[in-house]
Amino acid sequence: MNSLAFHRCCPSALTPASTSAPVTTDAPSARIKIRRPRREAHRIAAQKPSRIVAMAAAAPASSVKEVLPSPLTSASEPPPLFDGTTRLYVAYHCPYAQRAWIARNYKGLQDKIKIVAIDLADRPTWYKEKVYPENKVPSLEHNNQVKGESLDLVKYIDCNFEGPSLLPDDPAKKHFAEELLAFTDAFNKALYSSIVSKEDVSEETVAALDKIEEALGKFNDGPFFLGQFSLVDIAYVPFIERFQIFFSNIKNYDITKGRPNLQKFIEEVNKIDAYTQTKQDPQFLLEHTKKRLGIA
Repeated sequence: MNSLAFHRCCPSALTPASTSAPVTTDAPSARIKIRRPRREAHRIAAQKPSRIVAMAAAAPASSVKEVLPSPLTSASEPPPLFDGTTRLYVAYHCPYAQRAWIARNYKGLQDKIKIVAIDLADRPTWYKEKVYPENKVPSLEHNNQVKGESLDLVKYIDCNFEGPSLLPDDPAKKHFAEELLAFTDAFNKALYSSIVSKEDVSEETVAALDKIEEALGKFNDGPFFLGQFSLVDIAYVPFIERFQIFFSNIKNYDITKGRPNLQKFIEEVNKIDAYTQTKQDPQFLLEHTKKRLGIA
C-alpha cells in the first residue's frame, strides 16, 4: 500500500500471525455488504477550517501518564541489545507503531516491554544493522529475536504475554475480526485518496467510511468492532484518529456526520487509557502531514 501521508514506518502486510488457528463456524458469512454511497447524505459539513477536530476526549485525570524516553537519533548509542530485555521500537507519531504500543499498554505490560523511540528523520544506523534489517517501526525484541509487522506484533503480544485477551472466544467474532483486519489497507488507501485530491470527498472514501459505520453496528454488546475492545479497534483507531483531524481541517468534512456508530466508537475509545496515552498533539499530526503532502 502506498501510505501517502505517512512514512513507511512499518509494513502494512496483513498476514495473520502463525499463532492464529483457522476459524470455522456454521454461522452465516459475516462479510460486510457495502451499500452504494448516497452522496446527498454525506455532503461536506461546514466547519471552521482552523478548528482541530481530534478524537479529543482527554485521558481521565486519575490516569498516570508514562514517562517516555526521548527518540534515539544517528548520534545515539544503541541499548544493550539481546540482554534479556524485551523492547518495543516505535516512532511516537507513526500510526503503525501506535498499534503495538496500544496493545502493550492495554495488556498492562509497561514494566515488561520497554519502549525505545526512534527518530525516523534521523534514525540510527545501528537500528538497521543490529536490530531490524527492514529499518522500519514497529519492531519487537523478545527472546533474542526481533519481529516486525504491526498487526502481527499485536497478535504476538496478545498470544505471548499475560494480560487481558485482545480477541474474544466467539468464533463468529474471530471470523469477522479477520475480515476487518484484511480491510485496513483498503480503508486507509480509500481515505488518503481524498486527502491528496483537490476534488471533493470521493465516493470511494464515503463507501469506506460507511463500511466502518456498518461494521461497528454488527454486535450490540458494546461500542467497538467486536462489541468489546479488541485487536480490531487497535488496528483502526490510530488511523481514524488521524483521519478525523485531516478531513476536518484539509477537506472541511466531518467523518462522523450521519455515522452515529463511528461517533460513539470515538467517544468510547477515548475513555481507554491504553489508547489515550499514545495519542500525539493533533496540531503536530496535521502540520506534519500537510508538510509531507505539500498542502498550504
